[in-house]
Amino acid sequence: MNQKYEKIFQPYKFSSGVEVKNRIMMAPMTTYSSDDQGVVTDAELAYYADRSAGVGAVITACAFVIAGGKGFPGQLSAEDDSFIPSLRKLAETIQSNGSKAILQIYHGGRQSPPELLPDNQPVSASSVASKEDAPVPREMSEEDIQDVIRAFGEATRRAIEAGFDGVEIHGANTYLLQQFFSPHSNRRTDKWGGTLGKRLIFPLTVVNEVEKTVAEHANKPFIIGYRLSPEEGSNPGITLDDTLQLVDRLANQNLDYLHISVGHFWNGSFRESDRTKSRIVKIYDKVGNRIPVVGVGALHTPDEVAEAMETGVPFIALGRELLMEPHWIEKIRSGKEMEIRTTLSKKDQAELVIPDPLWEKLIGVKGWLPVVD
Repeated sequence: MNQKYEKIFQPYKFSSGVEVKNRIMMAPMTTYSSDDQGVVTDAELAYYADRSAGVGAVITACAFVIAGGKGFPGQLSAEDDSFIPSLRKLAETIQSNGSKAILQIYHGGRQSPPELLPDNQPVSASSVASKEDAPVPREMSEEDIQDVIRAFGEATRRAIEAGFDGVEIHGANTYLLQQFFSPHSNRRTDKWGGTLGKRLIFPLTVVNEVEKTVAEHANKPFIIGYRLSPEEGSNPGITLDDTLQLVDRLANQNLDYLHISVGHFWNGSFRESDRTKSRIVKIYDKVGNRIPVVGVGALHTPDEVAEAMETGVPFIALGRELLMEPHWIEKIRSGKEMEIRTTLSKKDQAELVIPDPLWEKLIGVKGWLPVVD
């Protein structure tokens, strides 16, 4: 292995006590490949098995915590105890190849398609549609809010019982936790909205519920991560300054890491006056001495990952890179980094072990991956 990549392979012990073998995580990516009830399929297990040997940890596709929060067809479910055997298969598949298994837990809020919901009615912090032609969500009642908080805790318990090494709370990508934090989607005047401080209450309460569940049910070290998006393009919308206040609060929780969801590691703010400095690096500068930060976004080669880590950011999550090259880490370790695929060939589905529903999305969505014939 080339010595310039040594930092990538350094092990790390999180504050929870879980140790990972290197600094690369597999980013959470929707697979669309569970069955209609949310049970993991054999094709999905094979997909994870082929990508979990090299990385330090695999963050799964998001699992919905309650039926009213389902966001995708073919989405993994953690909504009741009947799904524990399914979740156990997934955890064991990832762990059998030496990686830590982290279940991402999720509620879609107003982004949930009505046709996937039991009552065909998305819910959110307020009755504000995400855009002009989108469904108008029902404003959540106090009972709804408490039900969802408990659901995140129960999904965490199921992850523990299924043998996962941790959970990642999905507070990014405009889904429910972000909707409570956002001034666009949260227009409430009760204790759950209004000021920035009140808009923080719901996501922090979910974090507290997850932490309480881990303290009560985990009999070995267990990771808790939190994923967030630093800005919104809507007006009103989340600003980077808002997010710096959020991460300051999250850094005081018993979390193991913050995962920053952006399209490109080096991109600066698209709404602040300083548009040159990476938003990930700004967040790292704010709280990186208190909590590990996971960076992500368009870091395709080992040189690009090594350069990003020179900022001090201790972890990098790879998504599209592991779709195109499942053995990204192994090839670096064996000195074969020049053999890493950087395009997706239409002929390579079987070799890349990608389930049909996900393959159709990868081939059909123009611009997301560099697809070649």
